[in-house]
Parts: sequence; structure tokens; C-alpha cells
Amino acid sequence: MGDNRAMTTTGSTRTVVHLLRHGEVHNPGGVLYGRLPGFRLSDLGRQMAERVAEHLTGRDIVHLVSSPLQRAQETAAPSAEALGLEPEVDERVIEAANHFEGMTFGQGEGKLSNPRHWPYLRNPLEPSWGEPYKEISVRMLAAVDTARRAARGHEALIVSHQLPIWTLRRTIEGKRLWHDPRNRECALASLTTLTYEGDDPVSLSYSEPAVDLVARARPGAGA
Repeated sequence: MGDNRAMTTTGSTRTVVHLLRHGEVHNPGGVLYGRLPGFRLSDLGRQMAERVAEHLTGRDIVHLVSSPLQRAQETAAPSAEALGLEPEVDERVIEAANHFEGMTFGQGEGKLSNPRHWPYLRNPLEPSWGEPYKEISVRMLAAVDTARRAARGHEALIVSHQLPIWTLRRTIEGKRLWHDPRNRECALASLTTLTYEGDDPVSLSYSEPAVDLVARARPGAGA
């Protein structure tokens, strides 16, 4: 039968997958950085990553995956050390692609009122300015499935970004994928946790191990 701690009363294997959003990013210019290289964690962001590592110490996490972006890998590093794991990079959990990447909104060329941006605003339900929600959902489901299989009977940790994690959550909950970004429950350094019985998700929970630090974060330092 194997390890009884990994078995439910019905005999199916229980596996847990945690999705961790990275910590605060050093972004004094307020750039929509998206997938741009070179955006590291701020000092506060590193504190968030350390706090999460403390929170996860002692968990039965046997598999650790990170987005290839610097802010995600820096967030994963303290947990990797605490858990004694080598993070694997998975391109499927990267930030969503966005036409407005590299812009700062509110002035000049970055203003949404600029006519050159209008074609990208035609359909907020897709959304037309970036990677379609459906595509994000498909790649995130595949990445979680891979991590779940790798950690079968134990726990896995995936370090990703707000929109991919939120899109996955809405998929798991059977909700429409288009949404108001202001209503996302996915704060910096938060954990969205999926529990599986065999291959089926049976519960979803959310926690903020660094909630006191998040209250000190600068506007525009997320994503």
C-alpha cells in the first residue's frame, strides 16, 4: 500500500500543489514589465520570499517549479534552500504576454487614449491586448498536472505570477475566465493551494503568509 499518510480513507492518493505568487518587484519607474528581463525583487520582496520559506518549512514538499523570470526564481530560492530542493524551470508558468509590456500608463505614448492602442482594446473578454485567457488556462493546467504527478502522494510548489495563477483558479472553480482585475484574490507572496484525491481536485484554499509585508508594498510592484 505504500505510505499510509498519503492515502485517504477511500484509498486514493492525496497530492497537494501550492501556487506561489512572487514577491514585490523593484520597479521605481512603474513599468508594466510583463516578461521583460531584469526585474528583480525589491528588498521587501526578498523579505516576503523568506517569510514564505519559513511558512513552508516542514511541509512534505518534494517538487519545486519556477517561472523562468528573475522575480519568480528569486522568490523560489529561499524555499528551495529551506526544503533542500533544486527548482526546475517551467516555461508554462511564465507571466502572460501583453502588448503593453514596457509602457508606463498615464502620460504620452503610454496613455490608453492614444489611438494606436485602440485595436488592442477591442475585446476585453479575450483579452485582445495579450495572451488569451484560454491559452493561459491550458498551459497552467498542464504545468500543474506535471507537478502533481511528480509529487504524487506528497506536495509540490510552483512559483508563478498573478494572472496565470488567478486564471488557473477560475478554471478549477468552473468560473468564466474574463474578470475584473481589481477583484483578483492573489496578493504578492500568496499561496493558492490545490488538493487532489487521485487525479481529481477536491479543494482549493488561499493564504497570505506575508500579509503584513504586503501592506507595505508599493503600488505597481506586482504582476
